[in-house]
Formats: sequence, structure tokens, C-alpha cells
Amino acid sequence: MENNYEFSENVTILKKDGKTFYIVGTAHISKKSVEEVKEVIDAVQPDTVCVELCETRYKSLTDENVWKKLNIFEVIKQGKTLYLLAHLALSSFQRRMGEKLGVKPGAELMAAVQKAEEVDAELVLADRNVQTTLKRTWANLSFWDKANVFGGLVASTFTGGGEITEEELEKIKQKDQLSEMMKEFAKTFPSIKEPLIDERDQYLMSSIEEAPGEKIVAVVGAGHVEGMTKQLGQHIDRDKLDELPPKGKWGGILKWVIPLLVLGAFYFGYQKNAGKDFYYLLQAWIIPNSIMCAVLAAVAGAKLLSIVVAFIASPITSLNPTIGAGIVVGLTEAWLRKPTVEDCERINQDVKNLRGVYKNPFTRVLLVAFLSNMGSAMGAWIGIGWIVKILA
Repeated sequence: MENNYEFSENVTILKKDGKTFYIVGTAHISKKSVEEVKEVIDAVQPDTVCVELCETRYKSLTDENVWKKLNIFEVIKQGKTLYLLAHLALSSFQRRMGEKLGVKPGAELMAAVQKAEEVDAELVLADRNVQTTLKRTWANLSFWDKANVFGGLVASTFTGGGEITEEELEKIKQKDQLSEMMKEFAKTFPSIKEPLIDERDQYLMSSIEEAPGEKIVAVVGAGHVEGMTKQLGQHIDRDKLDELPPKGKWGGILKWVIPLLVLGAFYFGYQKNAGKDFYYLLQAWIIPNSIMCAVLAAVAGAKLLSIVVAFIASPITSLNPTIGAGIVVGLTEAWLRKPTVEDCERINQDVKNLRGVYKNPFTRVLLVAFLSNMGSAMGAWIGIGWIVKILA
């Protein structure tokens, strides 16, 4: 049947060591991609079907109860607030676009999974674990880059965004346009592109090359195809790409050095001028810490007690490298709101815009934890600048 099937420009055919790879570049919210994936697998009758999924993402697509299993207290304690918010933001965008086009996000990947079973092909989850990718990406960003990226993500995702048609999606899938988009992305976010795109291009191609059989169909986002084809035949150490980023040596040192320097400044101020400078130094540290943390907690829609806790906790937690204000405030908010299993189940329905994030108790707690942590960090930097000015 393969000889009679005319492959579109979205299918890249590569050959190596007696194997033939049919790489189908898709848009994750395109009906045409869903149909094309089914047609290609029917035509090729492959030995193996590879999909751009890891075990975690596969379960999130196939397990309807995935949200029920989340424990808000554990999410906050483990510092996964930001990762979960970023995931929700991206999912919200894809879901909203998918609803406009009448297709679920990831439908083409699930179509590939189902077709693999139909044609008795082996299924390979070819992508790197999403948590590893997020952690390696996050480690590449400075504090302000993190704030800018997350702010931009929220702005473009939860505030609506422009309409997109199926025809526009097909244009975006064209290789020349995608190449230009990737080049612009690399210029704007060079520190993000390597772990988020380049490393995964390597990982995906290496996984696909090692897939069993002579005929292999790989279903991946169209943005990966060009980068993947350049990796064909290259030696890729996937174990190395799977490594979690080591905690930055200087970052770990600064977590302790900065509080010690602030405490040292307090001591110096206490000894100088009979404690007069100590009073001003305390003001310089407490005021910005307390106000910034409390204000951003309020912006997140925190309850009054949580705002009070933010005001009190921030100057203290900023001097304690082992705990952040976001954890203390987030746990307080979680205790007050007590998100239920039903709240978790409604996340996909509620989180379609920023209003929905505020509406759902579970995501409201996440937002409170994240923004109070950001407020505390900003307050600490303002406080340090103020202290330096007094001492100078």
C-alpha cells in the first residue's frame, strides 16, 4: 500500500543501516495532523511507532484521574508550584486552541498510539521525561529571566490570545516558516532553546534510531523535524541528557552568604552609633520584604490570614536558605481553602483563562504560593540595595 500512498511535505523519509524512518511533523491541535498520522501508519504498516511522549506525558493524556492524585501540600513542599503552573498554562493554551478547531491537544499522538496497536506495531515513547526537560530549562535561566518567561507565558496563555485557523496551522507546519520561527526563538530565548528544543531533537532522533524493526514511523511536533534530521547518525549520550542539572555552586554559596552578610550588616549597625544604624537597617530589610510579599500575595487573591503570614514570614524566610516564603504562605492558603478532589477534577474545565485560575481553589493556592515567593525575592533584593546604601 505504501507505494500507492503519496506522502505530503509533512513527512520526512530518512534511511540508515537498512532502516527507513518516516518522520511525521504535526501540529498538536490539528485535525489534518490526526488524519495524516493515521494514513501514514496505515500506508507504511511499520514495525514500530515512535511518539513524542515520555511516560509522564503519556499518562497525563491517557489517565483521566491524573488530577485526582495531586496533593496540594506535597506540590508546595516539593517546590513544584512553578512547574505545575507552567504546565497548566501551556495546557490551557493548547486546549483553548483545540476547542476552536474541534480537536483535543495531543490527539495526533493518541491516534498514533491507537494505530500502533491496530497494526500490531511496537510503541516507543521517544521523548525525554518532561520534568527533566523543565528542570534543565529552568536551570538555564536567571531570576529575572524566569520572571519574564513566566509572565509572558501567563500573558499569552491565560489572557485569551488571537484566533488561529486550521489553514494557519498548516502554514506554520511548513519547514521554511518553522525554521524562521526557531531562529527568532533562539535569538529571543537562547538559554531556553538548548534544553527545550535542541537537546530533545537529539534525544528523539537517538530513541527513534534505536527503535526495533526496519520500518519506523515517528510522530513529532513539526518544529522538531529539521533539528532531528541533522542528528541522524550522530552519537547521542541519552544518559547524559537525562541528568538533572546540578545545583549551581555559586547559587548554593550565595544562598548562605547573602543572609550571613545581611546579618553581619545588622551586627555592624548595632555596634555603630549605639544601635542607631541597626534600627534603620532593620527597616530597610523588613519593609520591602514584608510589603512586596504581602502585595503579591494579595494580587494572587490570597485570604487575609495568608497575606498577614506573607507580611510576617518574608523578612524571616529571606534569611533562611532552607525555606521560601512561598512555601509558608502557600501551605497557609492551602489549609484555609482546603482544595478538594472535585476542584482537581475541574482544573481542565476551569483553567481556560486567568479568571479560571482564580476561580479554582487548587490553582488559586498555586498562584498564591508562586507570587508570594516572587514578591519575597524582589523584596529581598530591594532590601539588600537599601542596606548597602545605608552602610555606604
